[in-house]
Amino acid sequence: MLTEARRITHWLREGSSVPQQQVIRDFCRSRSKALKDITDRLPMRRRAGMPSWKKQRDAAPTLNYTRRGFRLKGGCLHLAGGIVVTVVWSRELPADPSSVRVYRDSLGHWYASFVVPAQVEPLPGTGRVLGVDWGVRETATTTSDAHDLPYAGHGRKAMAKLGRYQRMMARRRAPKDKPRSNGYRAAKRQVAKLHRKIARQRQDTARKWAKKVVRDHDAVAVEDFRPKFLARTSMARKAADAAISATKAALIEMGHKHQRDIRLVHPARTTMECARCGAGTKHALPLSERTYTCTVCGAVSPRDKNSARVMLVRAGLNPAGVEGVRPPGPPVRKAA
Repeated sequence: MLTEARRITHWLREGSSVPQQQVIRDFCRSRSKALKDITDRLPMRRRAGMPSWKKQRDAAPTLNYTRRGFRLKGGCLHLAGGIVVTVVWSRELPADPSSVRVYRDSLGHWYASFVVPAQVEPLPGTGRVLGVDWGVRETATTTSDAHDLPYAGHGRKAMAKLGRYQRMMARRRAPKDKPRSNGYRAAKRQVAKLHRKIARQRQDTARKWAKKVVRDHDAVAVEDFRPKFLARTSMARKAADAAISATKAALIEMGHKHQRDIRLVHPARTTMECARCGAGTKHALPLSERTYTCTVCGAVSPRDKNSARVMLVRAGLNPAGVEGVRPPGPPVRKAA
């Protein structure tokens, strides 16, 4: 298919066939996954959508080169088609890369992302375990007060400046039949620059917290929380700013890197169950009720702290040094 298309299309012949073949493979993989989900009758929320067309105006360019399509020589990246790129290296590659993806971000900066084997860096054992409960008021509540992650609010702090730049874009927007002005492009660039700064701040906060958690604990019981539903609530903006999914992914990634035991716990009824005796309430607690009181054993604790202790119990971890936790139950699945 690609050979015939390159034969009859002049602009396709001008580029290398390696990234073009990878685009076709990515398309086939995405389409096959979407059709398989339809055949398996998966719920709509779990289905992968059909691949859509990438428009030059809306999508940033990205090219994927396999091993035969690039080489590194003299600190430069040589791509198929006679393209030589001088790379500003962020760090040395730990091993020979198997592929590289060259892409451009919203600010017009080009990056090269190399695929190399994952490096494992084991840490000394500590004999401690930790339970993690996700939330909006506090991004992560744990069984140890020293490892709680408060809501950072990076997006909230930049909201005023972001709104000013977005109003500048609205004022300078040209009609559809006219080209965009330099002032509009400048305001759009400022918006993209601020969004990138916020994203990097969230990533930095998440990775530093995850590093601290895995350094101080041998095993971590993490609530397998999926915050997508929060986008339909009044907490949507704050939940998105908290970046719960990205923080959970950073914790799992850091645990794998340092060979820690990360266990994902199903979040069902964790706020309704007592961590000390296992008794459950008959009704879900409203969000305004921040203290959990067990009507069976009389245990009283902050709502999120109790949920974090429930994570430890459900994960089957030995809660040594953690107060108010009943003996551990059966283990749950480990993070993939």
